[in-house]
Amino acid sequence: MKAMVLRSTYDLLENHTPLELLEIPTPKPAEGEVLIRVLACGVCHTDMDEVEGRVAPAFFPIVPGHQVVGVIEEPGLRFNAGDMVGVAWIGGACGECDHCGSRQENLCHDFIATGKDKNGGFAEFMVADAEFIYPIPAEMDPVKTAPLLCAGAIGYRCVKLSGITDGDAIGLMGFGASAHLVIKLLRHTYPLSEVFVFARGERERQFAMDLGAFWSGKIEERSPKQLSAIIDTTPAWKPVLHSLENLVAGGKLVVNAISKENSDIDSLLSLDYQSHLWLEKEIKSVANVTREDVAGFLSVASSLGIEAEVTEYGLEEANTALLEIRRGGGKGAKVLKIADR
Repeated sequence: MKAMVLRSTYDLLENHTPLELLEIPTPKPAEGEVLIRVLACGVCHTDMDEVEGRVAPAFFPIVPGHQVVGVIEEPGLRFNAGDMVGVAWIGGACGECDHCGSRQENLCHDFIATGKDKNGGFAEFMVADAEFIYPIPAEMDPVKTAPLLCAGAIGYRCVKLSGITDGDAIGLMGFGASAHLVIKLLRHTYPLSEVFVFARGERERQFAMDLGAFWSGKIEERSPKQLSAIIDTTPAWKPVLHSLENLVAGGKLVVNAISKENSDIDSLLSLDYQSHLWLEKEIKSVANVTREDVAGFLSVASSLGIEAEVTEYGLEEANTALLEIRRGGGKGAKVLKIADR
């Protein structure tokens, strides 16, 4: 089978083609696994973090990719041949620890990340644990559904963790793949809440307005009103400070990032207790997702007709998609279309 393979970590701005298109053996499922023919796989900021070493893969060479829509190749293990399924970032957990026993498998010390701890979906075929895949309704478009499995699911978790109620003003710091799905979710499920979007580029700010934002401005701007919660999806540190400045007393910042880059880490030296943290402001990080998050968002998206706005690439164009994420900008999500149904 064909796959895009990462042999080592690289700086994408120095090496524009870190992934190699190779012919490798089609994987054979072990007990409890299924073989999936991949139709589409989203390209995520976390994939870029893996390539550049901020989120180090468990081994090399490795096939990245964790927003996968495909079809079951062989019947059995709850699914029939030809069933369309999804594979997400959560590829496994121990099922026995206190975290797993309290519906917090995202915090399991033996958490297995698809495309990081096991080969992922930048390939024509992949194997996955049958207990960690999700049925996808046949009427859903594989390419537009793939980003729901990570960008959407983690955004869904962020909204839950924000604790907002309908009518609360909420902010989105950054407006990429996850945030554009969050605003669609918010417009449907919190119709009385005004959404305030902070984004670097005019294109992203206009995109946010087109999707129903009440206001959009630059990352460093003050919003017209203070906000009950802000979800930060940026890879930088300055937006954390700007978010805290825009919160109401008792407001919550939810940081949706698996890592932060160090290029502006010195900005934290300007952290001021009175203006950034006092009055019971909260900061909550988000770690991974649970199966409940993924299944929950897929159900909501299916019932409400939520799908991603995507730019489509071929499998061999994975490096192009990664480099565009590295350089910033663009609307919505990036997805590799690998095969037709």
